[in-house]
Amino acid sequence: MSSVASSPLLKLHPEDNIAIARNSVAENQECPLSETESVTAREDIDLGHKVAIQQIAKGEPIRKFGQVIGFATSDMQPGDWIHSHNLEAGELSLDYAYSSDVPAPPEPVEGRTFMGYRRPNGKAGTRNYLAIISTVNCSATASKYIARELAKTSLEDYPNIDGIIPLVHKGGCAMQYDGEDHHQLMRTLGGFAKHPNIGAYVVLGLGCETGQGSFLSDSEGLVQLQNLKAPKPLEPLVLNIQDIGGIAKTVKKVTALLQDYLPIVNDVKREPIPVSELILGTECGGSDGNSGVTANPALGIASDLLVAHGATSILGETSEIYGGEHLLTRRAITPEVGKKLIERIKWWEEYTGKFGVVIDNNPSPGNKRGGLTTIYEKSLGAIAKGGSTALREVYRFAEPVTEKGFVIMDTPGYDPASVTGMVAGGANVVAFTTGRGSCFGCKPVPSIKISTNTPMYERMEDDMDLDAGRILNGTSVEEVGREIFELVIDVASGKKTKSELQGIGDEEFCPWSIGPVL
Repeated sequence: MSSVASSPLLKLHPEDNIAIARNSVAENQECPLSETESVTAREDIDLGHKVAIQQIAKGEPIRKFGQVIGFATSDMQPGDWIHSHNLEAGELSLDYAYSSDVPAPPEPVEGRTFMGYRRPNGKAGTRNYLAIISTVNCSATASKYIARELAKTSLEDYPNIDGIIPLVHKGGCAMQYDGEDHHQLMRTLGGFAKHPNIGAYVVLGLGCETGQGSFLSDSEGLVQLQNLKAPKPLEPLVLNIQDIGGIAKTVKKVTALLQDYLPIVNDVKREPIPVSELILGTECGGSDGNSGVTANPALGIASDLLVAHGATSILGETSEIYGGEHLLTRRAITPEVGKKLIERIKWWEEYTGKFGVVIDNNPSPGNKRGGLTTIYEKSLGAIAKGGSTALREVYRFAEPVTEKGFVIMDTPGYDPASVTGMVAGGANVVAFTTGRGSCFGCKPVPSIKISTNTPMYERMEDDMDLDAGRILNGTSVEEVGREIFELVIDVASGKKTKSELQGIGDEEFCPWSIGPVL
């Protein structure tokens, strides 16, 4: 192995004036960057952190991935550690160049299938759950009690049911009736109710809340038969605790009702379904300085492969696109699609500004310990999950995703809320990259955990499904990307993820509330 290949520092782009530590670097350690270039660390540098590889004057831009990630707040010498003490975000001047560099469609691949559930309405499921959907926090406890009672039923008699989940949350009332927040919650709850991974459900409300179950059913067109082969509709679809007569009576009534559902929900079997019907939600959480070097680009390769097979890949977390949006607008299939993204970016600037918040409050403390310094750096690494194909559409939070190919959904950077939106939109598999070690599950959809570095993978192997940190030691991004693609198909076909094996995912349902609490 050459000295460059074994160097603890990695220069990512010819225009970069920094390098990334792919292993810990000791003070005074000489690190080759090329056959003719090296740098000596002036202090200890942790995994994932940045090192100056040339003189940088105060005010000059710092470049990573060939893009500006911020500006120096002091003079730097080669070998200096670069982080929050000497780098700030500053303001960027971005050229959106709408649709100026739209990639040619990938060579189509046909014939590949996964083993999924074909629902009567034509949609493809990857899991089969029974759900209690709570309209409001006031019915959350009853929903959990019902799930607890049903759990006493032996699901061994129903081997095709993956579980029973109470979809509970903290909102549902004290919001503007028929307002934007109300409709966003209804889209979210309706998206889960109609999700092909939900075999059957009941909607449970208190009875006096703003987010009425009847409003949900009417506005979202809820029909139980869409996911079941039942001889007749299972009624009632919407129940209220106040109408039934309290918590105890509600738990008894709804538990009995759902026990009758069990044999019907179980009456399914997996069958070959084209890979083109997969919708992948991509997420990064607990990111580090290597997220944009290993796991995210590898997931981008998997995204491209899915698009080539006619499937859909969703990039979320608009607040973690910020600063890298100009790279996506160039790929927009039309200028109108690119402008949809910028409209959401501007909405975020206005939204955060109302509360005196700047978007560069993100990265989090954990992200910073892992080497990320500014939101621009984090965003440039995060958007790598979206691969290299054309951007075909931009969706609002929890909107049904109907376009094939690479799309964006406007979600916050907070992982549970972001994934909730993508699942409500139809994602039937989630791929989640992490550098610090996020242990995320999201019933009713399987969540594949991909580590960005090997030390964390080895430390948290019970939670991580795949180690992309091998890229730092010479495995190609393409090879790991193909592994992720194959793993997505295996998981869609029923292979349990690490989070599923541990039963994680009951608490991660998190509708995003954007309005005031009244």
